[in-house]
Amino acid sequence: MVTINGASLRNFVNDEEAYNKAADERFTALDLNGDGVLSRAELRKEFEAFRPVGTHFGVEAAHPPEELPKLYDNIFEKFDLDQSGSVDRDEFKSEMKKILLAIADGLGSASIQMESDGNNSLLTQAAQFSG
Repeated sequence: MVTINGASLRNFVNDEEAYNKAADERFTALDLNGDGVLSRAELRKEFEAFRPVGTHFGVEAAHPPEELPKLYDNIFEKFDLDQSGSVDRDEFKSEMKKILLAIADGLGSASIQMESDGNNSLLTQAAQFSG
């Protein structure tokens, strides 16, 4: 289990060296075929790390399974800034930063506990950051 709050998440994202290192490592881990860009399938692994299961702060947050492909496609389109059909490293880092800062804003001073994922997502790395 790891614990994170908005301030610690924001500190991680604002520490350019720590964030860029973690984002680069995560991009490389997701780029399974090593072609330097992420496909929809490769990026989906990161989306799944952010998908709330069950309830989140007492609100039903899970999407029905039949809605997930459309949800993931919509998110992929947001990441694919140049509409190339893939997500390059800069697009990934830019959009993940926006997502993490939005999560930080939503958390504010509240802390949440989450299971440490075996995939070492950026959210998990942020929770482990001690900068």
